[in-house]
Amino acid sequence: MKKPFSREQKTTIIYGILCLVIILVILQLWLLTATMNAYLGGDYSVIVPATLVSLICFALNAGLLRYLYLMEKR
Repeated sequence: MKKPFSREQKTTIIYGILCLVIILVILQLWLLTATMNAYLGGDYSVIVPATLVSLICFALNAGLLRYLYLMEKR
């Protein structure tokens, strides 16, 4: 049976997840800016790959949030 995390361990995990979320959000903002720049410049081929990468970033953020909820239930 797994021992629950201590308060210090939970704090460290939450700070790590927060850093990852910040990096992913900054990546999504940069991706949106680069995609809009390319789209307005007439390059339509970047829309689908940028959308897929953005959805992957969203899924990673949702997975991290789910992990936090599951960690709190234990």
